Amino acid sequence: MGVIDAEAVATRVTAPSGETIGIPEGGRMEFGRGADMDLVISADRGLSRRAGVIVAVGGGAWVANLSGTHALYVECDGHQVRLPPLEGRSEPSGGWFMRAGTTLIGSRTMLDEGQPVRVQIMTRHGTDSGGLRENGPDGDSTLRPLYLDPKTKLFLVALLWCRPWLLDPARTTSLPRTPEIARAALAVTDAHHELERFDNDPAFRERLSARVGEHLRVLRRKITSRGLTRQGTRLSDEVVVGVLIDHAIITAGDLARLDDPSWCSRQEDLWWDRT
Repeated sequence: MGVIDAEAVATRVTAPSGETIGIPEGGRMEFGRGADMDLVISADRGLSRRAGVIVAVGGGAWVANLSGTHALYVECDGHQVRLPPLEGRSEPSGGWFMRAGTTLIGSRTMLDEGQPVRVQIMTRHGTDSGGLRENGPDGDSTLRPLYLDPKTKLFLVALLWCRPWLLDPARTTSLPRTPEIARAALAVTDAHHELERFDNDPAFRERLSARVGEHLRVLRRKITSRGLTRQGTRLSDEVVVGVLIDHAIITAGDLARLDDPSWCSRQEDLWWDRT
């Protein structure tokens, strides 16, 4: 990367060595151990040669994992989020969005040893000096992570909700409504004997849909409590699913779970009482 005018810097990235690179809005920076990276991390701390990418966008910065073999971790406010290895594509479809403040990025070892890549989101301070300042705790804060345990019913509901847009990155496909998610859960958990009942018994269909509806309400509450949308935003289905995908809470890689007999069997145990 070339020299960047300080006044144009939107994001400042600092390596463990102390080397700092500024990224203007719309700019992109790749980092890792490889000599061809924009920011080279010289020490081997469990980081891939092509580890990650940071993109400065309007209102913050976006980081994603570029490695197909190594996980990448993001840490802010004492919480860690794991960005899984890249699967089957050259560019990531999900990542982590940073709105303000300072965020730490790296391998687990880098974070444990206090040697992360530091990302600071900058903003212009006033109109006279044109200076830059780091957003403080009183400003728009860095988004806090949300983690969904894949071994829970909540995760399956979220995955089925997001599935159409994970398969259609253009997001033109309609999202499933509550009864459709409930019916899909029957299919995923191998409860095929209940599908006919679901289609023909309104009471059963309403009861199962209500269970799914409660999980959807939990997802909305979690997103609100972690500040993953702007205050006052109406949490429509499209907004919630967008948040789940854009912040890599649910990823395209998770779709493989739907074809994993072991994972589906565990979900079946969670959903259905066999006694």
